[in-house]
Amino acid sequence: MPKRLLELRDRTAIAGIGYTPFTKDSGVSTLTLACRAVLAALEDAGLTPDDVDGLATHRVGDSAAPSLVAPALGLDVTWHLDQFGGGSVSHAVVGQAALAVAAGVADTVVCYRAINARSEFRMGGTGRGVPVSPEVQYQAPYGLVAPAQHFALYARAHMLRYGTRPEHFGHLAVTQRANAVKNPRALMRTPITLDDYLASRWIAEPFRLLDCCLETDGACAVVVTTAERARALRRPRVLISAAAWGGGTSHLSCDDPTVTGAAALAPRLYAQAGLGPGDIDVAELYDCFTYSVIVQLEDYGFCPKGEGGPYAASGAIGPGGELPVNTHGGFLSEGYVHGLNHVAEAVSQLRGEAGDRQVPGAEVALSTAQPGYILPATSALILRRA
Repeated sequence: MPKRLLELRDRTAIAGIGYTPFTKDSGVSTLTLACRAVLAALEDAGLTPDDVDGLATHRVGDSAAPSLVAPALGLDVTWHLDQFGGGSVSHAVVGQAALAVAAGVADTVVCYRAINARSEFRMGGTGRGVPVSPEVQYQAPYGLVAPAQHFALYARAHMLRYGTRPEHFGHLAVTQRANAVKNPRALMRTPITLDDYLASRWIAEPFRLLDCCLETDGACAVVVTTAERARALRRPRVLISAAAWGGGTSHLSCDDPTVTGAAALAPRLYAQAGLGPGDIDVAELYDCFTYSVIVQLEDYGFCPKGEGGPYAASGAIGPGGELPVNTHGGFLSEGYVHGLNHVAEAVSQLRGEAGDRQVPGAEVALSTAQPGYILPATSALILRRA
């Protein structure tokens, strides 16, 4: 681990978080959603637009660029990031903002993601012209055009190799819905049972409806500044102990479809924080599909390879378990804001402000991005209560 990365540990912090409501039809533009989330995060931190000199976001499809958000809010930015990529780079955006702040390029950066992903730009939609990745041209002739179809192949490979069962996916969906019941922001707050899961309609075998995340209209934002400055602001600061991102092979081009980019990323992330899997009190794991959580439980070192399904079904990831996972309900039940709402939930947990879903004594959180679909990249953060 390069010394310069170790020196970044705990030098920056998340000082504010903000959301718009999560809906099926926002009724406003993506730009409006972005501006509302940015302002909400600044209000949470006790800051104003005049305090902001940096903006960062990522994009695939629906997006609101910093070059539009800045003039809309009257911001004078000295640094901005408009990162191409989907959920796999969602946490890299926060990490790069932390680098900019630590280097003195910016003092206060707001990271945001805004999407009308239900009412306008559907993730699995067709007829868009240029594909998001060159690899897509080799999949589409065979009918593989939607993320659920691709991930279904990876899930099936895991089932064949390790004996993972539909009930394992189901227990995870039921657990996350139980978390969402306690979250007033969640789109889906009706409890479900394993029987409900098994009765839900097929999307792409082995995935049923309740295996799939919720395409959502909404926005989320987090404020990144120096650890010292965050100390004096309105909310308890949450330190960024590690931020890692990087390339490699993607799910579409890897040798082993049961291993994700997280397996290579995790050692770098833990080394940067000076921690290991046993130090994590709460994990917000990217859950575009139930299988994504199961494979990340393995690749981030919480259980041996092939045992993610039984681990998820054991109760270990639920309230009171050894590793509470997706405490807000995740993308399966809270809403899908392309990664950043995981970061915001981790911050709420470490502040002790998560209400009925609060993990007692939570001090260290892992929050992850999509572990390598289409783009050969993933990213993750380790956050710590100051």
